[in-house]
Amino acid sequence: MSAPKGEPASTSQVTQPQTAADIAGIPPGTVMTPGFVETAGRMIYVWGWPLVNHYNRSLAMAGVPEPGRNGGVLPVAPPGSISMLTDYIQADQKFVTCPNQDTVYGAGYQHLDTQPVVIQVPDFGDRFFVYQMADSRTESFCSIGQQYGTKPGFYMLVGPNWKGETPKGINAVCRASTDLVAVLPRIFMDDTPQDRAAIRPLVNQVVLYPLDQFDGTMKTKDWAKTPVFPAPKTEGQGEMKFVVPEKFFDELPTVLKGVPPLPGEEAIYATAHALLEAAGRDPSIKEQLTRIAVATEQEVIAPLFDFRNNGRPVGNGWTSPSNGARWGFDYLSRTASAKSNIYDNAPNETRYIYTDVDSSGTRLTGAGGGAYTVTFPKGQTPPVKGFWSLTLYNKHHLFEPNALNRFGVGTKNKDLKYGADGSLTLYVQHASPGPERESNWLPAPEEEFSLYIRAYWPDAPITEGRWTPPAVTRPH
Repeated sequence: MSAPKGEPASTSQVTQPQTAADIAGIPPGTVMTPGFVETAGRMIYVWGWPLVNHYNRSLAMAGVPEPGRNGGVLPVAPPGSISMLTDYIQADQKFVTCPNQDTVYGAGYQHLDTQPVVIQVPDFGDRFFVYQMADSRTESFCSIGQQYGTKPGFYMLVGPNWKGETPKGINAVCRASTDLVAVLPRIFMDDTPQDRAAIRPLVNQVVLYPLDQFDGTMKTKDWAKTPVFPAPKTEGQGEMKFVVPEKFFDELPTVLKGVPPLPGEEAIYATAHALLEAAGRDPSIKEQLTRIAVATEQEVIAPLFDFRNNGRPVGNGWTSPSNGARWGFDYLSRTASAKSNIYDNAPNETRYIYTDVDSSGTRLTGAGGGAYTVTFPKGQTPPVKGFWSLTLYNKHHLFEPNALNRFGVGTKNKDLKYGADGSLTLYVQHASPGPERESNWLPAPEEEFSLYIRAYWPDAPITEGRWTPPAVTRPH
C-alpha cells in the first residue's frame, strides 16, 4: 500500500521474510524441562523411525563381499551392485515383512553421491515389471516400469549432490533426494515351470554397476549361481530388529547428516539437533531420551504393526494407504508402513489393501478350525492393468510354512476354479477344504493371521476408491 499523498514512505514497519538459513533453532545450552524433552523426543522418535530403519537395513547388507543370497533365499549385495533371485522369495527369511510371491525380487542399497550407478532394463515384452528406487525417507524417486512405457536400455541413478557428465547411451537420469537409496526390482512370474524357465534370461540382464563400468553394452549375470551366505541371526519369530530404541538417539545424528530436510522440515531438524546437543551435555537428558524411545516404541510404534491401524478404511474391514512411497509430510503413514510392511511401491504402481479381521470385525485366526471364504463376484476381482494377488501372512507378517508351499493366490495361478456364476471363491483355513477346492485354498496357520491384496498397476476403480474389497466371511 502506498503512503498517503504528501507524506514520505516509511520503512520502519517493513521486514523481510526469513529464509530457512535465517531460522535458528533452540540456542545451545538452553534449559529444557523434562516435559518438553518428553514431548519433543516422542515426536522425533516417530518421525525418524523409518529413516533409522532404512539406514540399518543398508548396514546389514554392506558387509557382504559380493551379490548373493542370505540363507539361500534373500537377495543381498554390497553398494555398487544388486542381487536378483530367480524364483519367488521363500518362507524362511526374516529380513523383511510382507514379501510377495508374485514377482522375482532384486535388492541392493546404494550411496549415489559417492558412487552413481547404472541399472539395466531388458526387453520384458508384455511382462509386468517395476523397479522401485526408494530414498532414505522410503519415497520413490524414479519411474521405471511397464506402466511408464519404460524402454529397454540403461538408466543412471545419481545422488542429490552429484555433478558429472551423463555418458552417451544412457536413456534417462534419476536423481535421488538422499545419498542412500534402496533399489528393489520386481518382475512378474507365473507359478508355472514354463514361466520360471522363460524369465531366467530376462532376470539375468537385470544388472546394476558403478557408472565407471558403463560401456554401452548389455551385461549379463547368471543369478542362479551367486553364492549363498549364512542367514543373519535373529531374535524371536518376527522380522529382524532394525530399530533398537536404546540406540535410536545415538544413531540419529549420522542419519540426519545423510538426509537433508525437506522444505518445511527445518523446525523438526532444529528440534532434533537441540535435543541431541542437550543430551550430549546432560546425562540425565540422555537417559530420559532413552526411556522415551523405549516407551514410544511400545506405546506408539508397536500398534502401527496392525493393519487396522495403517491407512484408511476402504470397506468390509480392509484398510489401505493411498499415498504409499509418496508420503510427503504424512509421518504417521510413513512410519506405519515402515513398521508393518516397508518399501511400498507408489500408489499408481501397486495398491496395498489389507485386513486383520473378518466381516464381523473379529480377528482372523486359524485356531479352533477357523475357516473363511473370500468371494469375488463375477468381474469383481481387483481391477488392474497388471495383475493381482491375495497373500496370507502369519501374526509376524511373514510366510507361514505349509505343505503346499503356497502363500498367495491370484493372477499367477492358472488352476483357480470359478463358480458356475463366474464368481471366484478362495478358501482360507488351516485344514484342506477337500480335493475339489484345494486349487483355491490359501493355507492358514493355527493362530492369528492377516490377508493382503496387491493390485499391481491398479485401474481407476481402485485409484478413485470405487472398488470395494470383498468381505472375509466365516461360514456358520
